[in-house]
Amino acid sequence: MEKRLFFLINMAQHRMFKFADSRCEDSLGISVTQAAALMFIAKNEGGLQKALSKALGLNNSAVTGLVGRMVKNGLIIRKPCVEDGRASRLFLSDTGKQKLPDIFPLVQAINEKLTEDFTEEEIETVVRFLNKVMKDFD
Repeated sequence: MEKRLFFLINMAQHRMFKFADSRCEDSLGISVTQAAALMFIAKNEGGLQKALSKALGLNNSAVTGLVGRMVKNGLIIRKPCVEDGRASRLFLSDTGKQKLPDIFPLVQAINEKLTEDFTEEEIETVVRFLNKVMKDFD
């Protein structure tokens, strides 16, 4: 059994992302990153684009491209920030709002796939480990 944690985490993240992206594209017609952005914007309606960048762990230019595609596809609305003309505030469009309820069953199915065949104690250990990794490497 492979024990190189950095390698395993990297490969696992890559495969999970590919799996989730494929499911999102097939059932919703959007990428998993767009789905994550929709969920974040729904909870932070009118929030700044830079907050989305931080939440998704993407650099500003990647989020600018993501937001541009989402605006073009009618998923979100971008408005200039009144306080800072260089910043943008993000809002869900009607189309984005319509897709939102279909994202949650996908997320639940992926979480169920991740946790099947594990005890609650084992899952708690994995959760503790992953939270420690995120804290230690922030």
